[in-house]
Amino acid sequence: MLTLTDSAVSAIRSLTSQPDLPAETGLRIMAPDEGAPSFQLALAEAPAADDQVVEEGGARVFVEAAAAPVLDDKALDAQVNDQGDLAFRIADQADRG
Repeated sequence: MLTLTDSAVSAIRSLTSQPDLPAETGLRIMAPDEGAPSFQLALAEAPAADDQVVEEGGARVFVEAAAAPVLDDKALDAQVNDQGDLAFRIADQADRG
């Protein structure tokens, strides 16, 4: 199952704790569209019926069923660059840090 780094937990909690969002909001990861280079991420108020739900440290991630097998042994990480832009990346769980 996908795991979350501490940085990812913090970033997701920050994104989903906005006052205008429901408390159950999470980050949804969807399989890439045909020809797209990466997974799609979006805030979602609830998981879809067949989503895998990952909860760590108050952060919720909804993994689309089509993406779950690919992400099964991966870790979601988040980093903020010098300009303050947030970027998520997917790494092997052994590479978590």
